[in-house]
Amino acid sequence: MAYPIPEAQYTPGKALERLITILDTLRIACPWDRKQTMESLRHLTIEELYELTDAILEKDYNEIKKELGDVMLHLLFYTKIADEQQQFNVVDVLNAICDKLIIRHPHIYADTQVANEEDVKSNWESIKLKEGNKSVLSGVPKGLPALVKAYRIQDKVRGVGFDWEDKTEVWGKVEEELAEFKHEFNLTDGEPVDQEKAEAEFGDLLFSLINYARHLGINPENALERTNKKFMQRFSHLEKRAAENGQSLKEMTLAEMDVYWNEAKKLS
Repeated sequence: MAYPIPEAQYTPGKALERLITILDTLRIACPWDRKQTMESLRHLTIEELYELTDAILEKDYNEIKKELGDVMLHLLFYTKIADEQQQFNVVDVLNAICDKLIIRHPHIYADTQVANEEDVKSNWESIKLKEGNKSVLSGVPKGLPALVKAYRIQDKVRGVGFDWEDKTEVWGKVEEELAEFKHEFNLTDGEPVDQEKAEAEFGDLLFSLINYARHLGINPENALERTNKKFMQRFSHLEKRAAENGQSLKEMTLAEMDVYWNEAKKLS
């Protein structure tokens, strides 16, 4: 049976309705879509989100548009499954987020006064606690990657005033943690390393660096991913140049590799 193809629509509401109609049809007619559950979609959604963030870092707006569409499809898919189970529907989801935004922006929809962004964030966290959250940190997902989680923890507690105001104090903490780490685990002295203690101290150092980055307005996850991409591009150039000259990386000296590495640095 051939189902009618919904025509393109040119208002946000109608375009959303078109996607919902297509999803409804796929859920009935497509064996793969019919089989999916929230659990089976979960890992696919995570992949889509990473693809979206890659496109954002690359500033590739055509890809961003495509990946946003994939993410929207997944969000509606979860809503469709919940509707089938008589838990909630897309109207419930949209109204819930609208209600939350209105409640958490009393400086817009009520008479609360704010002076700056920090006041807004402080109000947000205070309202969340009044709504029943037992801790400011309860909104930090347990499954976040450690680097992202550290940044979110620090940002959350700043919302209730638990933070340094002076960047020099934050950098002082970085230097303190670095000195402790270097003193405890100086590889030049030949002493055996207590791996568990070293890991704990290194974690403290990373946490303080992430905190300093946050005070500078740097997202450490984005910064590290940019460096990852830069390294991969330069190493790929090294591999390519070595292959062009019939050289094997395993047989090359570091000095020989550095020639191609420095070429790559000039290109990027």
